[in-house]
Amino acid sequence: MDHFSPIIGQSPALDALIRSAKIAAAADVTILIKGETGTGKEILANAIQKSSNRADKKLITLNCAALPEGLIESELFGHKKGSFTGASSNSQGILQAANGGTLFLDEINSLPLVIQGKLLRFLDSGECLSVGDTATYKVDVRIIAATNTDLNQQIQAGEFRRDLYFRLNVVPLELPPLTHRTDDIEHLIRHFLGLFSKSYGVSAPKFSRASIKLLKSYPWPGNIRELRNLCERLSILLAGKIIEPENLPSEFRTKQNLNITNASGFILPESGLQLDHLEADLISQALQRTKGNRSQSARLLGLTRDTFLYRMQKYGFTSH
Repeated sequence: MDHFSPIIGQSPALDALIRSAKIAAAADVTILIKGETGTGKEILANAIQKSSNRADKKLITLNCAALPEGLIESELFGHKKGSFTGASSNSQGILQAANGGTLFLDEINSLPLVIQGKLLRFLDSGECLSVGDTATYKVDVRIIAATNTDLNQQIQAGEFRRDLYFRLNVVPLELPPLTHRTDDIEHLIRHFLGLFSKSYGVSAPKFSRASIKLLKSYPWPGNIRELRNLCERLSILLAGKIIEPENLPSEFRTKQNLNITNASGFILPESGLQLDHLEADLISQALQRTKGNRSQSARLLGLTRDTFLYRMQKYGFTSH
């Protein structure tokens, strides 16, 4: 079974990443996953754990940015009764709970400096110290960490320990942002629309080519998570419909993006149009502008003279 199948896409950058992740999964080394918010770092961590020799053991996730600084140490390493206000009993930490398994430390860039030192000690020796205790304990836990910031910049700013970075960065895996894998957008859309069609019991909508072009020009600050949310919203609100650019949220329809999508400068009216009427009108305008010169009119419309004469006859214009 391929545990990496939830990572959708066929771009060369993604293929190379998955090959490296599969090798690292079997090696039981510490891994640092880098990538912008919404690129799928937790999904990758889960795939690595399920492909490792610890697959039958626990995978525990801790978001380092989700807990107050005063609670992170206790959460990770545990505490003794009476070690701080509210510590009414002994409590084991996440590292003890994950013994034999894997701990995924998401947004490790938010880990306070004082806790970084204790984590480094664990990575070097396997030893932990509960808050308020004097005796250490040992656990066997694989660490997979993730960051959505440049840790080298934080090191320069004195916000992250260099020695901890080197200890975590044994195998670095960097998920590319969606803007670097635009060829995968259509694969992701098909996957998400199929998923929501099944979960909500609705007919999946379809994106027009103009909408796809618009999505490929969008900067995607929320990456895959943002695309997933968009697909879910449209699956509910426009089930079974064709998604045109005007159906997309306003942030997708900025003047810059519309200029990219409509490079000709022409925007199809929401009410639609009669193409034959438009073509006949353009031929009439070209003839009026050139005072009936058919060769010049053909050049104005980007046609050969023979094609222009054929279309004149088609719409009833005199050709002599």
